[in-house]
Amino acid sequence: MQTFLQKLSIKPKNAGVSTGQQQWTSTGEEIESFSPVDGKSIGTTTETTRKDYDQVLETARLAFREWRLVPAPRRGEIVRQIGDALREGKQELGQLVSYEMGKSLPEGLGEVQEMIDICDFAVGLSRQLYGLTMHSERPAHRMYEQWHPLGVVGIISAFNFPVAVWSWNAMIAWVCGDVCVWKPSEKTPLTGIACQQLIQAVFARNEVPEGVSCLISGGRSVGEWMANDPRVDLLSATGSTRMGKAVAEAVGRRLGRSLLELGGNNAIIITPEADLAVAIPAIVFGAVGTAGQRCTSTRRLIVHTAMYDEMKERLQKAYAQLRIGNPLETGVHVGPLIDQDAVGGYLASVEAIRKQGGSFVVEPEVLSGADYESGCYVRPCIAEAENQWEIVQRETFAPILYLIRYETLEEAIDLQNGVPQGLSSAIFTLNMREAEQFLSAAGSDCGIANVNIGTSGAEIGGAFGGEKETGGGRESGSDAWKAYMRRQTNTLNYGRTLPLAQGITFDI
Repeated sequence: MQTFLQKLSIKPKNAGVSTGQQQWTSTGEEIESFSPVDGKSIGTTTETTRKDYDQVLETARLAFREWRLVPAPRRGEIVRQIGDALREGKQELGQLVSYEMGKSLPEGLGEVQEMIDICDFAVGLSRQLYGLTMHSERPAHRMYEQWHPLGVVGIISAFNFPVAVWSWNAMIAWVCGDVCVWKPSEKTPLTGIACQQLIQAVFARNEVPEGVSCLISGGRSVGEWMANDPRVDLLSATGSTRMGKAVAEAVGRRLGRSLLELGGNNAIIITPEADLAVAIPAIVFGAVGTAGQRCTSTRRLIVHTAMYDEMKERLQKAYAQLRIGNPLETGVHVGPLIDQDAVGGYLASVEAIRKQGGSFVVEPEVLSGADYESGCYVRPCIAEAENQWEIVQRETFAPILYLIRYETLEEAIDLQNGVPQGLSSAIFTLNMREAEQFLSAAGSDCGIANVNIGTSGAEIGGAFGGEKETGGGRESGSDAWKAYMRRQTNTLNYGRTLPLAQGITFDI
């Protein structure tokens, strides 16, 4: 166990503040990271004090003055080297992600692969930060727009993807010419420290200014500093809808920019023309992967009445084959929840389901015994429910799947859309008309809508994000880079006169 920690330079006590080569232990309260896998302490760091925070922000702002002038392809080359460093450290970092967060090792390694993929994407993007040229209504004038670096990008990441979501923001921000201040989740601080140490080795070789990549540690109060700080030009926050609303309010008061990736309540629709051999693995992985702690986890399964009984039987057989245990072991499908509070949320939701009249197709259980000594292991469960129930309307970050009936496709789409969140959605059908209806303006209202693949997981080439209470933000691919830059419209007069717009004359 200690081998990969040592390779990542993770110690019993770790510096909680970093602006690059400068790393120091703040005088704030100690943050201890316990693995949900076995309940053991991995290491500690310290919460950033306000004094240290201000020092970090000033260092970042000074670094921006230099970094913005580095040509974008050169910035891309440095990100390419980060990708190579991640390839070299993939096994160790993936193990740390799995051990500190609790997801299976293949998922931990897959998360690091996402980081590598976004590096590759960002390298290409560094030569494609395109603007537009427009025809002017005035003679001898040229109009165009260009994109400039924004400044300091603050990143608040969540425990469930402790490194990937940070990289979606940071790699794009860096090639755009921004600098980053990252606050990892206080539940997974050591993965953040490992990433900072890895990239700083690359930055040192390339003489990148101190402060282009900064790390701070802490909980809600540190996040509030970032949200209220006008020195943070863009705040990208991933977490619960409740947290996102607080961030949006604080940033909005100062007319700042925010990029929000919040809760999901994702559904899969199963029509009579679905290929169940394809659908079942997608449903099960979507519902139990990362122990149901993905924002894209499948929460609701909306099944046509004609398929309902068969679907219950198939899911019971599939769930009976799930292996729950140490996520670092080969063949384990489901690891632990992040902590005891998450287990409490699971139990509270189970109680609410029963109070509202739900029955369980696969029974819930908190697992105990030598193999589950951390007390964070639960059995993925399936409940028959109604879409309008309060418990179904909100997101529970645990492996609970709701089975819901429907009669017509229009009803199914209304059920799919009938929740406050709008992140990911899917339909399984071999009927082209059903698929196109789901993808049309009258179909899914989510930021992600899939056909014959599940809700969970996304490729970095497409912009990731959702609508409604999911926050409206977009990260990763497509033109999501524009969120990290400021647009400037330019008009250049190369003539010998000054014609005014709309034919106005102004003789002096």
